[in-house]
Amino acid sequence: MSRATTALYGGPDTEAAKRRALTNGSVPIAVYGLGKMGLPLAAVFAEGTGAVTGVDVDPAIVESVNAGRSHVGGEPGLDDLVAEQVSRGRLRATTDGAAAASEARVHVIIVPTLITDDDEPEPDLSIIEAVLEDVASGLEPGDLVIAESTLPPGTCRDVIAPHLTARSGLESGSFGVAFCPERTASGTALRDIRGQYPKVVGGVDEASGRAAALIYDELSDNAVHLVSDATTAEAVKVFEGVYRDVNIALANQLAGTADDLGISVREAIETANHIPMCHLHDPGPGVGGHCIPYYPHFLLAQTEAPLSMVELGREVNREMPARAVAMLEAALDGTGTDESKSRGKEPADSLEDATVLVLGFTYRPGVEETRASPAIGVVESLCERDAEVWGCDPLVDPTDFGARAIDVEDLASGPAFDAAILVTPQDAFERIPWADLEPMVVLDGRDVLSLSNTDHRVVTLGGARDGRPTVVDGDVPTETGTSTIGRPAAFDATGR
Repeated sequence: MSRATTALYGGPDTEAAKRRALTNGSVPIAVYGLGKMGLPLAAVFAEGTGAVTGVDVDPAIVESVNAGRSHVGGEPGLDDLVAEQVSRGRLRATTDGAAAASEARVHVIIVPTLITDDDEPEPDLSIIEAVLEDVASGLEPGDLVIAESTLPPGTCRDVIAPHLTARSGLESGSFGVAFCPERTASGTALRDIRGQYPKVVGGVDEASGRAAALIYDELSDNAVHLVSDATTAEAVKVFEGVYRDVNIALANQLAGTADDLGISVREAIETANHIPMCHLHDPGPGVGGHCIPYYPHFLLAQTEAPLSMVELGREVNREMPARAVAMLEAALDGTGTDESKSRGKEPADSLEDATVLVLGFTYRPGVEETRASPAIGVVESLCERDAEVWGCDPLVDPTDFGARAIDVEDLASGPAFDAAILVTPQDAFERIPWADLEPMVVLDGRDVLSLSNTDHRVVTLGGARDGRPTVVDGDVPTETGTSTIGRPAAFDATGR
């Protein structure tokens, strides 16, 4: 039975009438997925339209939202926005996706798109397909389905639209399907959704694209870029992630030239970026998060075109945690000291039995998210070398990743560390009493530490600061020259 609501896809209403309906609550919206990106999106949709049902499989999340509480931390303004929209009856949550779909005229999907865990990862659309089952059960003519989840190019056209047609029993073209990629970062979600960046929209047909563009034009303060079709819009998001992955990989390979050239590569990159046609990213001990490490696989799985640069970029960045640990091992091997530490432990000259502190387990500073964090690979590589691994992070528990946990306040009275590696800089690390810690090798993976007035030996990725020696690419500067332990494959001339 048709609902007494306004359809944005097709129909006789004028654009002006559809805009009025959208903003006065006459267009019920279901947002599927209330995670770190989904809840902010649902709250902004509720703010702009007044009729949003959020769907999530986790009863605890649904209960929290219905109580006016946000389970997503670190998002300025989100707690207040959720509380306000729930109290005004503009936002509610449910675990019953089919019921939400039966009431909605617009269906917005923002659930994770995973990749398979094997040697040649491929996109795993199982979560998307589960949501589509619910959507199809309540789909009616004139409804619009929007995917914000990042998808392999062609998914809306080749998977979502046919799946909904088959499961709903509706004719193709009686409902709309569009793609609008989320361009949102953890910690700035509300700002980003409301218009920090232009919105990109593409539909499987012209009417779908226009309907989706109308919605986002009302919600966003920025421009709406309506591209040719949904596949183009999907490619836009994937290309953005691939660009960053390859760019960072290039920076990591350039970092390997620091000793050969006798320069700080970071200084060279920073200076080169003063001209607008150069946008080199910074080198680092790896790439994490729910975007960059995954998106290249979305592209690689969808085309037979040669993408050797994309493959190489992923290979270089995937190997960086292990490369960072190899650098740390080379630095320990090059210390050449036999002085005893004051806490009764002989200093280590290798990682075997060394006590190593890993700083920063989230994939980026200030964000409570560890998906694909480089620290995970760093800990795994250290454990493979039989090191005793300790971890420090104010936002997450390092024991969840195989390290013994220690707080910043306890470092001075903790074990005598042989080495430390900074993976992700957190604000709390500014309180580390480096001068009170036993002299150790410190691999500064982000080149942010200032330890020139301490006795620690600092190693950086891509160049030294304050005249300190650099260990890059397995070359260990010593007083008598440079000893080489072998150039890591990710940094050689071919990149293989």
